[in-house]
Amino acid sequence: MILAVLFANSEGNILVERFNGVPAEERLHWRSFLVKLGADNLKGVKNEELLVASHKSVYIVYTVLGDVSVYIVGKDEYDELALAEVIFVITSAVKDVCGKPPTERLFLDKYGKICLTLDEIIWKGYLENTEKDRIRRLVRLKPPTEF
Repeated sequence: MILAVLFANSEGNILVERFNGVPAEERLHWRSFLVKLGADNLKGVKNEELLVASHKSVYIVYTVLGDVSVYIVGKDEYDELALAEVIFVITSAVKDVCGKPPTERLFLDKYGKICLTLDEIIWKGYLENTEKDRIRRLVRLKPPTEF
């Protein structure tokens, strides 16, 4: 299961998060752990260079995409190889939505569409859609939501 997908800015502020099967009382721990992990290891990392960690029998794959850090946490069948595929699909989709690796401002400008895209890629903790054209078509079909 994919337990979490988080996007954070360079200061460690969470921009988007999706948790699946993680109790509310554990989410704060995961947020702080992932942000600290990124602060310790993502300095000087190339765009989309994957880093891997494990913590409490779960796997974490994370990277930098433009000005944004991306973290994927999984367990069981979602080991580091499966999570590498998940993060590739997500980063490709975000670049597609933004037109390039995003700055923080561009990411926030496209926030709604990025959230819809994430929801089409991951469904209840499992990788649902991987094809760019299908994801793009499904996002276009969704009615606009108010935030």
